[in-house]
Amino acid sequence: MTKLTRRGVVAAGLALGAGSKALAGPVPAGGIVMAADETYWAGIAAQYDVASDVIQLENGNWGIMARPVLAAYERHQAMVNRRNSYYSRREYGGDLARIRARVAANLGVEPEEIAFTRGATEALQALIGGYNRLKPGDQVLIADLDYDSMQSAMAWLRDRRGAELVRINLPEPATRQGLIDAYAAALDANPKLRLMLLTQVSHRNGLQLPVAQITALARARGVDVILDSAHAWGQVATKLPELGADFVGLNGHKWIGAPIGVGVLYIAKPRIPDIDPFMGIDDHHPEDVRLRVHTGTSNMAAYLAMEDALDFHEAIGAPAKAARLTHLRRLWTEPLRGVQGLQVLTPEDDRLGSALGAFRLRGQTTPAQNNELARLLLERFGVFTVARHGLASGSCVRATVSLFTRQAEVERLVQALQTLGRA
Repeated sequence: MTKLTRRGVVAAGLALGAGSKALAGPVPAGGIVMAADETYWAGIAAQYDVASDVIQLENGNWGIMARPVLAAYERHQAMVNRRNSYYSRREYGGDLARIRARVAANLGVEPEEIAFTRGATEALQALIGGYNRLKPGDQVLIADLDYDSMQSAMAWLRDRRGAELVRINLPEPATRQGLIDAYAAALDANPKLRLMLLTQVSHRNGLQLPVAQITALARARGVDVILDSAHAWGQVATKLPELGADFVGLNGHKWIGAPIGVGVLYIAKPRIPDIDPFMGIDDHHPEDVRLRVHTGTSNMAAYLAMEDALDFHEAIGAPAKAARLTHLRRLWTEPLRGVQGLQVLTPEDDRLGSALGAFRLRGQTTPAQNNELARLLLERFGVFTVARHGLASGSCVRATVSLFTRQAEVERLVQALQTLGRA
């Protein structure tokens, strides 16, 4: 396999149709200048085959594969299909070990601390359901922006473990200190807290929490954190030791751009015994983190393509990618602040932002109203977004940019919301 370089990514993208003029000199380092360099990013965007019948501003569900990743996935699938069980029983283990080490290096952890899953949901359910340090009467904490399936899993601890479920609503508008203070207040008010769920980037409004500061507060009080990084890996900082959580679930098929069905479970090595093996799986090596999840026969080609997805991601560079996504999101959030009739939920502080952002028409907070707003954006303006529900302040509509998003597409969203806000 030929490893992609940053210059190779751009050159290939230009050759695929972004333009005939090659970039001269070295690719600029990541930062605000590069983030706004439309020529450079047109080369990246050309690596994606995106349907043109609508403007795709709902890229939070999953992230489509870039062309070289899709091509690699198809090659891997053909190879697995051709070599059949001989590959799965004799060769796959060595390939997966290599990819496991590659993923671990990207996350800043040891290979023995991660296991592959089919997604962050499966990883987090294994962590929550397997956490064995609760006793009846202990408290567990969730917040309104946490993912619905994870809230349900934490509520399951109340029903099956006798834990008391504590729920908080995070402040809106959000500030960095306000978020830290909200969790500090919850920790102080609930002395029996043993476990808390923390969402690094919310699927509802794109809010990015100051995770390291909050996990430090929890650790000082003897409270464990299970971190939902489903929307974080590939677009915001995810060197796991720096975040301070011992238990993390991540997605490879959102912002890393791997095929659908690739996730990662992380447990810090000293904490592996605190998560039970899946459904009592017995083995001679109970310290093996991989025993904490059992998915049966997996999509081998998808895991093999994880290596290709990391090649593409790392060739662009995580800082450059994060800067570009922030730049694209700001292209619509900032012009819309103060527009009459419109409420932008994304904070101005970029440390709290992500590629995901949210808005609503002022005073319209019901699910039906925001489902209708998403419908109007699609049918009247050709902009595809999605309504999100569950925030304490009410429902909203989420818009999510991606590396293939063009400036003109973001401007269409701005024009549409200015029209609807004035109306």
